[in-house]
Amino acid sequence: MVTRSTLDPIEEARARVRLRYLRARKVHPGISQVGLAAERLTRKSGAKKLPAVQILQRRWREIVGEKLYPFCRPEKITGGKDGRVLTLRVIPQAAPLVQHQAETIRQRVSVSAGGDIVAIKIVQGALTTSEPAAPRRKKRPLSAAERQSLEARTAGIQDSSLRAAIVALGAAVLTADDSDNSTPDQRPTT
Repeated sequence: MVTRSTLDPIEEARARVRLRYLRARKVHPGISQVGLAAERLTRKSGAKKLPAVQILQRRWREIVGEKLYPFCRPEKITGGKDGRVLTLRVIPQAAPLVQHQAETIRQRVSVSAGGDIVAIKIVQGALTTSEPAAPRRKKRPLSAAERQSLEARTAGIQDSSLRAAIVALGAAVLTADDSDNSTPDQRPTT
């Protein structure tokens, strides 16, 4: 059963237009206000939960892969209201290569960083080594008796270049001063 409105059709159209542009106020707006406050709080603490640059530097090899690792390092992460920007230090010769792979790097870093890396800024320059250099082993001179023993043991080898390589390997093993390479008889018992 359809009933006609008692209002004039023109008045009804004006009322619809007025309702379209005027919004009613909620009677209980508390939940949305709590939601906005919670979002503001988590936005501030969420930035602290993302990994720092040091964590990215430690995992950089597995994030970008073996091909790009020698050419670039993460330097800093700066925040903005749209998201965070990762600054990469890149050697100048490889800057076009890294620029070409920037979107892939951004996606990988964003996944490993847990979120909102929106851009990558490339700064050209020399890379600082984040990995400590391997300590050099001290070498002692090879004694004449050891040299004669090496040459006597390899005398049966016909190929001269192979024999020279084996003698050089033996000399390197014997002259390396490494305290862990003691014989089983000389190791302390625990």
